[in-house]
Amino acid sequence: MAEEIQLPFITGRQKAAAILIVLGADISAEVFKHLKEEEIEAITREIARIRKITHSQKIALLQEFYSLMMAQEFIIQGGVEYARALLIQALGEERANAFINEVAGIKKEPFDFLKKMDTKQILLSVQHEHPQTIALVMGHLSPDKAAALITQLPPEVQVDVSRRLALMSSSSPEAMNRVETMLADRMAGGIAVETKGKDIGGIMAIVDLLNQGDREMEQTILDGIAEQDPELAEEIKKRLFTFEDIVKLDDRSAQRVLREVDIRDLALSMKGASENAKNMVFKNMPKRAAAMLREEIDFLGPVRAQDVEASQEKIVNVIRQLEDSGEIIVSRGGGGGGMIA
Repeated sequence: MAEEIQLPFITGRQKAAAILIVLGADISAEVFKHLKEEEIEAITREIARIRKITHSQKIALLQEFYSLMMAQEFIIQGGVEYARALLIQALGEERANAFINEVAGIKKEPFDFLKKMDTKQILLSVQHEHPQTIALVMGHLSPDKAAALITQLPPEVQVDVSRRLALMSSSSPEAMNRVETMLADRMAGGIAVETKGKDIGGIMAIVDLLNQGDREMEQTILDGIAEQDPELAEEIKKRLFTFEDIVKLDDRSAQRVLREVDIRDLALSMKGASENAKNMVFKNMPKRAAAMLREEIDFLGPVRAQDVEASQEKIVNVIRQLEDSGEIIVSRGGGGGGMIA
């Protein structure tokens, strides 16, 4: 067996970039046609970082690429164990197992079968499970499906599951495999895939979920979490609606908000705002008020980032207060918002 060349390309993205360099511009252009825009951008950045690929590295890259393709083809023909047996003969046990594991990892995401299940099926399978198990499952659902699932749970379970989801950062491969196998056996007669530990849940997961639900569900969950963990509830609230989300308000709602905001806070907030947010603010102000705001912004000069963030937070608090009082409706889950008559 030829000596194995140690490649300097560690991640899958780096290897993809390197193999595209080796294959040449014409083939790479064809490959890019089948990739998502963000994937193209990421691989292009890695291509730009690669300074040199030696002849021996080119050979090793092509050999590895060919072995991965063989592994994929063998799995399709006869399953994982069939592919493993053939590759062990060709490459040896250690390298064969590495290629099989890599292909298997690419082939399916953890809990991938849940994408084909409707919310009712998932609910029937998890409703009597421990809240930690339900939180683990919800961490692998899309926000809209997770929101639809949690609304079917009792209020006290909603709170417990949401708190656990917000505090969850990762789960061990063993725990994921155990829960996945259990659900797969119930739903699809024994689907099981090899999974790796991955980040799931966290505050943004619960924020995404709440943004898909209605205001009543949000309040129930936040109030319940606040009783157990006030700091966590406050952190979730801060991220539910950020200053940049002002662009989601309709014109009448934006005008109502601007009437309640101090001009200095508004000027400070504009220092760190996107062009879309600035345009939203200026178009919903009378010409005279907009002119005064521009003068105030110019007068401020350079400002500290923490002062900008503090002013933006004040405006977000105004928005939430007006929403709580029913004077405006903040668009949630893709729905429209507007002033209540």
